[in-house]
Amino acid sequence: MAEPAEPRRPPLRRDAELNRRRLMVAAREVFRDRGLTATLDDVARHAGLGVGTAYRHFANKEELVDAVFEDMIDQVEATAREAAADPDPWHGLASSLEKVCELQAHDRGLREVVLGTGKAAQRHALVDRRIKPLIDPLIDRAKAQGTLRADVEPLDLPMVQLMVAAITDQTGVPDLWRRYLRLLLDGMRAQPDGAELLPPSTEFRGFGPGMFPAAERPLHP
Repeated sequence: MAEPAEPRRPPLRRDAELNRRRLMVAAREVFRDRGLTATLDDVARHAGLGVGTAYRHFANKEELVDAVFEDMIDQVEATAREAAADPDPWHGLASSLEKVCELQAHDRGLREVVLGTGKAAQRHALVDRRIKPLIDPLIDRAKAQGTLRADVEPLDLPMVQLMVAAITDQTGVPDLWRRYLRLLLDGMRAQPDGAELLPPSTEFRGFGPGMFPAAERPLHP
């Protein structure tokens, strides 16, 4: 017996759909700059809409975060499809990682979702369903090409993204992640002599009081 189909959200009127889109765009901008501490009221204000309009579309902020996250997954999926179509699997894999890490580096809200808890398991499951079928064959192709280490596993890629996201989150230096992504990519190469020159680290001069702002936040009892 077939399982019943999930109920679909009824289509919105054109003006309601435009308002929903305005809220989504505003949420991306507000969460990008301020992180997930921003409220639904903040998003409505940024969109130039009333709070009541925001709550008609999203029952709470968590619902809005879910919708924004799915929107971002559309971008990641497009990047993965482009990588999967690359005739050079190593280039496709490396450029895909770089694009996703760049998206994270400039989007505080996305970093907080990636590094956060709460509904992280459900969100990562969504990524698996949509991205894994595109990236796993690319990994196999790069191994067959002889450019990717034979012991690299699919799980290693999201772990690389987590590490790179933490660099920006903890240091606040926008492009520092590029240097360490390159180091990680070189570590994944089957032939280390193909390593590329590292991006400079001139804008960051070692450990200092501001390096780990998250560690300086007071702990709640």
